[in-house]
Amino acid sequence: MNETIIKRCEDKGLRMTEQRRVIAKVLEGADDHPDVEELYVRASALDSAISIATMYRTVKLFEEAGILEKHEFGDGRARYETADRDHHDHLIDMQTGEVVEFVDAEIEELQERIAARLGYRLKGHRLELYGVKVKD
Repeated sequence: MNETIIKRCEDKGLRMTEQRRVIAKVLEGADDHPDVEELYVRASALDSAISIATMYRTVKLFEEAGILEKHEFGDGRARYETADRDHHDHLIDMQTGEVVEFVDAEIEELQERIAARLGYRLKGHRLELYGVKVKD
């Protein structure tokens, strides 16, 4: 993360209320991919005046401003992470819902080769793998 969420919001001209600042702080502290309800639990622990409606509106605003990235991992919940993070892919544990972030140079090279073979220059991608943990 290069800049704080608050700075990025201010740079985009968003009005940063105290509640939005708390929500931004919670998002910056997240090392997982929380949904709105989980973000609400974390934010309301810091400021009990934050409502679930405020959380939904703020997350939508941050997403529309390009500050948050929304992910649908097949469990019926939209989950979020900051949009300025370094590129990574996701492996989703279908039993627990855990999201594992990874970077693999071979996968990146393969995607470039596939795009080139099909006559494209790759500008970006999103890769989500779904699996179940192998028992030892």
